[in-house]
Amino acid sequence: MENGRDTFPFPYQPYDIQQQFMQALYRALDQSKVGIFESPTGTGKSLSLICGALSWLRDHEEKTIQEAAALLQEGEAALSTSAAQSSSTGSSAEPDWITDFVQKKAERDLVSKLKEEDLKRKKREERLEMIRNNAQLKYALKRKSHEDEEAFKLLQLSKEDQAEAPEDQEDEEHIVAEYESDDDSKGRSRLLGREDEEEDELVEEHVTKIYYCSRTHSQLAQFVHEVQKSPFSKDISLVTLGSRQNLCINEEVRRLGSIQRINDRCMDMQKNKHEKQRPEDGAKRKRGPAKSVCPFNKASALQQMRDEVLGTVYDIEQLIKVGKDIHSCPYYATRLAIPPAKLVVLPYQMVLHEATRRAAGVQLKGQVVIIDEAHNLSDTLSCIHSSELNGSQLCRAYSQLSQYADRYKSRLKAKNLMYIKQILFAIERLVRVLGGKVGQNPQSQNTQAGTEMHTINNFLFKAEIDNINWFKLQRYFEKSMISRKLSGFVEKYAGSGVTLHTQNTLNKENRRTEGLLNYLKTLKSNQNSASVPQPDLQESAEAEKVLSASPMMQIEGFFMALTNSNTDGRVLVHRQGTLSESSIKFLLLNPAVHFAEVLKECRSVIIAGGTMQPVSDFKEELLLSAGVGQERIVEFACGHVIPPENILPIVMCSGPSGQELDFTFQSRDLPCMMDETGRILSNICNVVPGGVVCFFPSYEYLRRIMCHWEASGALTRLSNKKKIFQEPKKANQVEHVLSEFSRCIQRCAQESSGLTGALLFSVVGGKMSEGINFSDDLGRCVVMVGMPYPNIKSPELQEKMSYLDKHLPHSQGKSPGQALVENLCMKAVNQSIGRAIRHRGDYSSVVLCDRRYSRPATLSKLPAWIRSRTSTYATFGPAFAALRKFFMEKKQQQV
Repeated sequence: MENGRDTFPFPYQPYDIQQQFMQALYRALDQSKVGIFESPTGTGKSLSLICGALSWLRDHEEKTIQEAAALLQEGEAALSTSAAQSSSTGSSAEPDWITDFVQKKAERDLVSKLKEEDLKRKKREERLEMIRNNAQLKYALKRKSHEDEEAFKLLQLSKEDQAEAPEDQEDEEHIVAEYESDDDSKGRSRLLGREDEEEDELVEEHVTKIYYCSRTHSQLAQFVHEVQKSPFSKDISLVTLGSRQNLCINEEVRRLGSIQRINDRCMDMQKNKHEKQRPEDGAKRKRGPAKSVCPFNKASALQQMRDEVLGTVYDIEQLIKVGKDIHSCPYYATRLAIPPAKLVVLPYQMVLHEATRRAAGVQLKGQVVIIDEAHNLSDTLSCIHSSELNGSQLCRAYSQLSQYADRYKSRLKAKNLMYIKQILFAIERLVRVLGGKVGQNPQSQNTQAGTEMHTINNFLFKAEIDNINWFKLQRYFEKSMISRKLSGFVEKYAGSGVTLHTQNTLNKENRRTEGLLNYLKTLKSNQNSASVPQPDLQESAEAEKVLSASPMMQIEGFFMALTNSNTDGRVLVHRQGTLSESSIKFLLLNPAVHFAEVLKECRSVIIAGGTMQPVSDFKEELLLSAGVGQERIVEFACGHVIPPENILPIVMCSGPSGQELDFTFQSRDLPCMMDETGRILSNICNVVPGGVVCFFPSYEYLRRIMCHWEASGALTRLSNKKKIFQEPKKANQVEHVLSEFSRCIQRCAQESSGLTGALLFSVVGGKMSEGINFSDDLGRCVVMVGMPYPNIKSPELQEKMSYLDKHLPHSQGKSPGQALVENLCMKAVNQSIGRAIRHRGDYSSVVLCDRRYSRPATLSKLPAWIRSRTSTYATFGPAFAALRKFFMEKKQQQV
């Protein structure tokens, strides 16, 4: 192992770059390094990660077993030697006798420990083998689960006849339990959210494993499918984690829709289960309807599903099907499977957010973490740990919590009332900072527009809440679960006396539709010549759900954010128009402070992606700032599997009429620049077959240039060559636009119509710049209009730049703040142009329309495999000739 590994199990003969990737990954894991790995999309990155990492894990386990066996042998030999020496030497002085006893005890303890660990390992392996082979046992348990389901349905039917409980007993579930002590360390295990002894027996110690995380559930599912195709599919114990919203199979709970409601109902059902199983000693059983208990959360069924999960590789969709077949909860069963699993697949948040990590039962000590699609890791960390509240949420939370306290004040303990009053006081002060009052409708309160940026301490002084112990308040939120209690209270009484917004004179019907009416007004006021469709029934229902949900979870998140170090974050107060539109936002400026714990606990962390350039901000902002030594960091970047002649990257500095391409903020709106862009696209559409994807810096610029082209006739000329598609505003329409785009290109290729394909207008950083596959004819040319620099006037960006300038060293004559702006721009560019070239036989051209791309510093931030093949053209003629030649040669090769 010390020398790495030459060959790896692989489903086919790996490319050279895949072999190099796996060797570099193996060495990084073996030497406990932190690695930054770049492998372009289409080069088999996922399979390289799987085969390289799991090969190391298998070798590591074998090495650990051999070392343990050698230690055990040495220990037993030492014990027998010392026993022989003791019998040969007669009586000895007391100090020698004590020393001998202590030494033998230590040796015996070591031998016992090694034997115990070896026995546990063998039991785990035997159990997994039994799970994989004993199909008969699976069917027997499945039959039993169906019998249990029928019995549960009969039980539920019999409960419907029971009388309703008095209101005070019925409300018991909403009352916050007695809060004993701020520093009370005794309490229940929160690992899985339950306490019964039968389930505790299912919890095991964690074996060495690999945590693989990515951004979206679809990316995780794709990774699991790659594992299923790999040589490790039959003998790897893999578990896929997800949220309750993704994994719940209880239709009654799933119908609630929002994540918060699903979580609250699920946890209430858990609590009801415990209360049913463990009634307090001497407590008199209250009459009334039985509290709802989830039928899918039984220990025997959970154990069966855990075994099923460990024995076969499943993605989330398959887990849900198995859960329904076995009649067992996939959410809790997968968490039970974490300790013995060798590979755990999970979303970013479950690794990067400490509280979520703890709640999921994820333990990182001595483990390996692979973070894939990590090009925006710094931004992801900042977003996860940032928090924003608007005036409407604050007023609604104050109103709901006040009514909760009034309704149950005679039944709440003194300490609970004290903390609830603290929360109400803090909310009231936050509303005052925004220039409003809590007792009035936030939509009718006008505020003086303006933006203020504060350090955490300055904000606390300004709001006059600096005397609150935020750490104690955070512990109260966690232990009392007040947010969940309030959410249940609001859900139950919404529309029956509990005001959803604020205590005002609106009647019940108006209260329930107020937000929806305002939403409709907003739509109406935003209508332009192209009419905006009215919201459908689903949108209306969503608007009402927003009204009836409690915002206390968001309040809790913001209060938790205020416990960050004063230097690591800022609070942005943004007043605009009315109180309901005004907001308070916590910005995390130092994501390394939260990533440091992951880096510290893990044996090794691998940060991987298709386009990781530029990597300087990863090293400076996330690794070096988190205390990782330069010697522990390794970098690996490989080329693409496509031959060099299959990609043509061009930097175009001027257009057909000789107009210099300068899409700076001052020049891009000039009519001459917009006209020149139209002429460039027109020429490109003449020679490029199939699909052309054109990216613009922002939605607003795309709107303006489309309006200009429509007036000048350029849009008509373009539509005569290729059918024009535009990125939709709504995420649920993306799939439809893409399928129509694809169908149009296929039709044009088969029919001899006047059109040569389709032209798709998209936006950098939009819905189609990441995660979308424009392979083959869908993306024969990617055009980048201008450079998508972020808004330099944004208060958030200015504060981030200022922070970096103070805490990071200057490099190559540039301040860290300037480098951040350039890196953000080029990361967005790299993601967009990476939509094309998705496999070895693919080919495409990339046209970068802006003279600024020709700067050496800018070119250096392109991925190496694109940078090495990029040509810069000062005039349009040679650039267009190269483009035409490229596609003529490809056409001849296909004939």
